Amino acid sequence: MKYYIIAGEVSGDKHGSNLMHSLKNIDSEADIRFWGGENMSEAGGTMVKHIEDLAFMGFYEVLINLRTILKLMSFCKKDILTYNPDVIILIDYPGFNLRIAEWAKNNGFKVVYYIVPQVWAWHKSRVHKLRKYTDLLLAILPFEEKFYADHGCKVTFVGHPLLDEIKNYESKQIKEPSDLPDNIKIALLPGSRKQEIKQMLPVFLSTIKKHNLQAVIAGSSNIPESMYLDIIRESGIPENNVQLVFNKMYSILRKSEFAFVTSGTATLETALWNVPQIVAYKANPLSYYIAKKIITLPFISLVNIILNRKLVEELIQDNLTSETLSQSYTDMQLQREKILEGYATLKKLLGTQGASDRAAAEIKKLLIPG
Repeated sequence: MKYYIIAGEVSGDKHGSNLMHSLKNIDSEADIRFWGGENMSEAGGTMVKHIEDLAFMGFYEVLINLRTILKLMSFCKKDILTYNPDVIILIDYPGFNLRIAEWAKNNGFKVVYYIVPQVWAWHKSRVHKLRKYTDLLLAILPFEEKFYADHGCKVTFVGHPLLDEIKNYESKQIKEPSDLPDNIKIALLPGSRKQEIKQMLPVFLSTIKKHNLQAVIAGSSNIPESMYLDIIRESGIPENNVQLVFNKMYSILRKSEFAFVTSGTATLETALWNVPQIVAYKANPLSYYIAKKIITLPFISLVNIILNRKLVEELIQDNLTSETLSQSYTDMQLQREKILEGYATLKKLLGTQGASDRAAAEIKKLLIPG
């Protein structure tokens, strides 16, 4: 079978990689063409575009890059027509992938959406597009299956692939980087996009400096090292108080007592490693204003959303300052056991390991019924 997979972000690259391995396990002749990153590249197949070419975050950023995005979309459609896959598998990245889904379905292709867009949080009208332009939704959050089924979508809950990510990491018994300390007071996870890092990291470092803490920054390989170093230098933090380590987030988290985390998939990963955290988010003012008008959820972090209650502190937009983060850090130290108990409940809700294998099996069932 021929598979065309589109992932537009770092987290999608991870999940896409695991899915590719699972597809190859059940289809020895799998031919895969994809948009993704290093993880998917290592899984094998033909890369079309790298995720670093697709990192447009926020309404304002999309608007000013609209011409580039439209060109990418046009290129993608032509590439799909030339490749003529048996199925198109879309991974998250809804602004781009929902438009590709509509075009692909109208052109007779089978469409599967894995890591389904969170339309239950915003743009609920998009659920009708998902029903109309997809053949199958593969849900990874426990409440999503009922939501999409109630709206007439063909959907299956396969569990969360992060459980597999962590299992794979542990099973490989990965040797820790020798330059990491045995105990890290604070892990800093400022995000994987330039806009996020510029907004969040200075506040994180200011708080570290105020408390004179030892911290390790989980750097992302798609961000220039010079950008991190410039922010560190501008913060005035002593050099021996902060360390920058690339592509070792799990190694950092497993040794950390606490974490400051930019909202996104990393909040869930931090919880699965049992690290109490404070979730932060600050966007372009226009993007935030628009988002606030259309997002209906009371929380921003996946941890709180899945639990449907506030377990970890969220500091958003103007509420994210060195002062508020400093106070929240003090409070978090006193609430450590309460947070860890909440994490235990969270893990039970996420289901069992094997999400990628179940997702691959559902795709095969769609292509070869019975």
